Amino acid sequence: MRRLWTPAWIARHVAMVVLVVGFLGLGWWQISRATAGNSLSWGYAVEWPIFAGFVVYVWWREVKLARRRAEEADAPPADPAVEPAPAVTTGSRPAVRRPVRVSRVPATGDVVEDTDLAAYNHYLSWLNANPGARPGDYPG
Repeated sequence: MRRLWTPAWIARHVAMVVLVVGFLGLGWWQISRATAGNSLSWGYAVEWPIFAGFVVYVWWREVKLARRRAEEADAPPADPAVEPAPAVTTGSRPAVRRPVRVSRVPATGDVVEDTDLAAYNHYLSWLNANPGARPGDYPG
């Protein structure tokens, strides 16, 4: 719990409170405009509290994640000889697996020459050979 009272977390808590109060205030303002006859404000009166709820949800998830990380950091490391590590991790972290090796076999058979591709590659090689040139200077 102490880690949630660092200067960075205090700024997050304050930002959450300011945003929620501001969004709810804007929702109340839209309700007052809607009751005065502005029918478009009914939609905004619904949107602003939803935005406030989203801010609370994101803040809650961040607090939950920070507490989980703190618990993982405080936990003693497990002895790998006693408890084998799982092959695939669960939760929000992706599993780390061995890379797959793919052998590249050259294509055999008739190779059809793409003239547009060859012209484009020639243009790119010319641009590479002439670094100060503009594309309009290409002689081809």
